[in-house]
Amino acid sequence: MKNGNVASSRAAAASFIAYSAAEESKNGGHEPKVHTWTSIAKSLFAGGIAGGVSRTAVAPLERLKILQQVHGRAATEYATVYRGLGTILQKDGVRGFFIGNGANCIRIIPNSAVKFFCYERITDAIFQFRRTLDPECEMNVFNRLAGGAGAGIIAMTSVYPLDMVRGRLTVQAGTVHQYNGMVDATRKIIQHEGVGSLYKGLLPSVIGVIPYVGLNFAVYETLKDMLAAKLELKSSKDLTVVQSLTCGGFAGAVGQTVAYPFDVVRRRLQVAGWQGSASKTMEKAKYSGMMDCFGKIARYEGMGAFFHGLSANYIKVMPSIAIAFVTYEEVKRVLQVDLHISSGG
Repeated sequence: MKNGNVASSRAAAASFIAYSAAEESKNGGHEPKVHTWTSIAKSLFAGGIAGGVSRTAVAPLERLKILQQVHGRAATEYATVYRGLGTILQKDGVRGFFIGNGANCIRIIPNSAVKFFCYERITDAIFQFRRTLDPECEMNVFNRLAGGAGAGIIAMTSVYPLDMVRGRLTVQAGTVHQYNGMVDATRKIIQHEGVGSLYKGLLPSVIGVIPYVGLNFAVYETLKDMLAAKLELKSSKDLTVVQSLTCGGFAGAVGQTVAYPFDVVRRRLQVAGWQGSASKTMEKAKYSGMMDCFGKIARYEGMGAFFHGLSANYIKVMPSIAIAFVTYEEVKRVLQVDLHISSGG
């Protein structure tokens, strides 16, 4: 009986995929897309390269943001962007701006690749399902929110241990470091804290990525459609690079503002109790979980602590988004692949 159920489920899934492919080619809301293994690989490669290049370009601000999150309001040397960057330069030299960036790129490359591709496929799958219920429906903001949220969860969960290790490497202080690279850090964390430590802060990360990635893509696509309509263009694809990047920068800022408190809690959980932290306060900090961390930050540091480091993040959001999208499109153009972020029109 179980084998029969499995066979039935596989048949149903195959039918749905076949139906989606057929509908995709004939409905007016989406252009037909050809998904071969080669085009999928090229799309993933483009997304990965875009993530790596964009994060490297804003690496100093990324490290400053994490240091501000971990230290909190107590550390005045990281209070502002100018002072914080100066402190990093004084303590660690120019190299200090890129501490943890290698690990960050190893994390962000697969994360970005999976996120871009999954958004495209999840958004399209939801849209095609809605079309089975209402053939006249159009792509809307809720469709995009769901696609972005799903893509964000998949991407975050799949590479989270890399994010945990990158967080540890980023907050090391001075010239003598406890961890000598990503492999050494992973080995020592598992050896001294257990495999489960690689997933510290996963829950707030997943919760935070839902509004962040969801809003990022949803606001980006919606703004593009609105701008194209205002300019009386045939499609949002006709927007200039500058216009698209402006939409992307605003979308990133909106999503980051909503999700930022969860990002702060994630960092605190990742480094709490770790003796190699640059923050002496965090060496002594103990949290039993996400809610305990939220409660203690609010009680002892105030609500403003949940947004400490947000100013540096705002400054890096627009160039990061701009570089990511431009690189993504240019790499796809060179590779001659036509998979793109779905706009539903």
